[in-house]
This record gives sequence, C-alpha cells and structure tokens, in this order.
Amino acid sequence: MDSDALNTFLVVHRRGGISHAAKALHRSQPAISRRIALLEQELGVPLFERIAGKTRLSDAGRVMVPYAERAVAAAQDAENAVRALLRDNSGPVALAVTGTLAGERLSNVLKRFAHRHPDVALTLRTATSAEVSDLIRRGEATIGLRYDRDRSRDLDCEVLFAEPLGVVCAPDHPLAGRRVGKLADLRDERWIAFPEVPGRREITASHVFALFLTHGLGEVDWTPVDSLTAQKRLVEAGLGIALLSQSNAAEELGSCRIATIRVGDLAASHEVVAVTRHGGFLSAASRRLLDVLRADFTKTRGTNTSRRNGVRRA
Repeated sequence: MDSDALNTFLVVHRRGGISHAAKALHRSQPAISRRIALLEQELGVPLFERIAGKTRLSDAGRVMVPYAERAVAAAQDAENAVRALLRDNSGPVALAVTGTLAGERLSNVLKRFAHRHPDVALTLRTATSAEVSDLIRRGEATIGLRYDRDRSRDLDCEVLFAEPLGVVCAPDHPLAGRRVGKLADLRDERWIAFPEVPGRREITASHVFALFLTHGLGEVDWTPVDSLTAQKRLVEAGLGIALLSQSNAAEELGSCRIATIRVGDLAASHEVVAVTRHGGFLSAASRRLLDVLRADFTKTRGTNTSRRNGVRRA
C-alpha cells in the first residue's frame, strides 16, 4: 500500500467517482479503476459501492479515509522536509482562512510577508472553519485561520485572540447609537445571519441562536444570508440587524453606513485560532508566516478589550 494508491482512493472519494478522479489526476479511467482494484485486492475488502448509479464509500472505505489522509499528508511532509534542506526560505506555503477573516487586515499581513520573503510561493484558500480544519488535516494547507478551537487530536490549535461581537443596524434604526439594557429588548427584531448548512457548519452561524437560547429567549426571526458582504448591505438597507465583529464591520462603521446598538448583558466573542497539523512538518517559510500572523493578530488583545461590544459606536 503506497501513498499514490491512497491518494487515488481519496480523490475518487472526494470527486465522487472514477471519471471525475481521472480528470483531476490527469490519468485514464482504466488506470484509476485498476489502481483502486489493486488496493481493494491488497486489503481484501471493497472500498466503494455503486448505489443508484453513484459511487459511494463502503463501510471499509469510510474507516479508511482518515488513515489515508494522514498517510498522504505524512508523505507530503517527508518530501517538503527534504526539499527544505535545499531552500531555507523559499518554496510553497499554503494558507487556508475562514472567509470572514480574509479582509483588509489579512491582506496587509500577507503583503508585508510577500515583500520580505519574495521567494516564497504563498497561496490562499477561503473556506468555512470546519473546512479549514479539513484542509490542514489532509495536508492541502499548511496553516489555517479559523474561529474557535477544533478538538481533533490531529490538529494543533493556538488562540491568537478573542474578538468581541457587537450588534449592528442601519443608521436610521430607532436604536442606532443607543444602548438597550438586555438582549431580550432585541427579541422582536429581524436578525441576519449565516445559514446553518448540514455537514458544512460555520461557527459564526450559531452565535445569534446560541445567545438567545442561553438567555432563555427562544427562537428569533432571522434571514439566512451566506455572504458577509450581503449581510452588511441588508443591514445598511434597514432589512435587519446582525451580530458582527469589529474587524468585519470596521469599514462600514467608519463611513457611517451602519451603526451599533450597545447591549447591556451582551458579552459575546469568538476566538481566532491558528491551526496546524499535529506533528506535521513546517518549513522555515511556514514558521515565519506563522510568526507574522501571531505578531499581528495578537496586537488586538489589548485594543479589542478597550472597545465595548467589540464594535465602536458610530
């Protein structure tokens, strides 16, 4: 059983079939089928089943996935470690980031890093927090930035800072710039939040609902919107209120396109976490990028705590 066979197995699984895997790997369908057949013969069990014309993992295949992912990632580590001997501060570094963290601040960090380390081939992917962890676990990304810790033993999580959350509204909202005593005072408002998609959970989607449940307030009226930019545009238009971090709302607050509602009993925040694979290889360039992210993002520990509700008043 070699890493190429395991990688072929994983690509067939992720792409949903032999033909799609063949295109992704730039190989013929018979070659992919033969590779899977040899792997199944070696293991003595089928890894895939055909159900309603679709290729699905068998029970053995489902068991196989996490082990195959770790093996393929370890093989990539070995190659990277050897290549790193020849180039101390160059080569590829793959960063995976939760979409709502990929803002101006991160752009400035990456711009400075690229200027200081021009020989590093830096790539960036955006995903949900859960998907960021998956990319790191599979070795498809070197460093991840996501919300809240991942409890998987395959990953190392380092909290960079806890970013407070605040309620934002349209500038002409009756409560714009004002303070309410408790979250219950906003129970009848329409909220705008990320949708909760089964199997692709985004951490920030749960904050609004969890807050109301922990305050014993039950369900709220809400509009699911899967784009942060669209959420802010709807808030600007007066079509609802939202729970956003200071960094996500900074531009609109600065131009007075949205305003804040201060809430007396609201103490909500989410942790921004750097994720790497436990025991995985980090090149010198990857370690330098991680140091830059630590240095820049931890600066907010002091500045965030000085702003109530995490969003300044418009």
